[in-house]
Amino acid sequence: MNTEPSWIVWTIAGGAVLFLLWLLIVWRKGRPFTTGDVFRASRLSRGNLLLPTQVLITPTSVVQFTPFWIGKQEESIHMAHIASVKISTGILLSDIFIETTGGVDPIRCHGHRKRDAIRMKSLIEAHQSEYYRTGGTSSGAMPN
Repeated sequence: MNTEPSWIVWTIAGGAVLFLLWLLIVWRKGRPFTTGDVFRASRLSRGNLLLPTQVLITPTSVVQFTPFWIGKQEESIHMAHIASVKISTGILLSDIFIETTGGVDPIRCHGHRKRDAIRMKSLIEAHQSEYYRTGGTSSGAMPN
């Protein structure tokens, strides 16, 4: 005969369901937010434990994507407005600072793997070179 009250079983089951729902939300918020060259910060770095920041690098811009429990924040800088890319390397992880020509707050990305940081910098430099080589057009044709 079962002497355990059924409310204890239901409470434990409800807690398990809520925990699994929480894990699902954390997992979904941590997936790449789009296709392409997306670099996700390590969950072992400060500020990225549950909802890691991501950086997308396209031929025309750099986008920093920060998920929140409700909503998100995206900040983008056009390739023509990137003044410099600085990498600060620690023991395991690197921080990247992408400064703009306008002098406003740079995009700060904490906790990327070293090879990702180097790849991000090289992609930005390659896209900038292509942008200026083609006269500021993405199709490769010179403007009229």
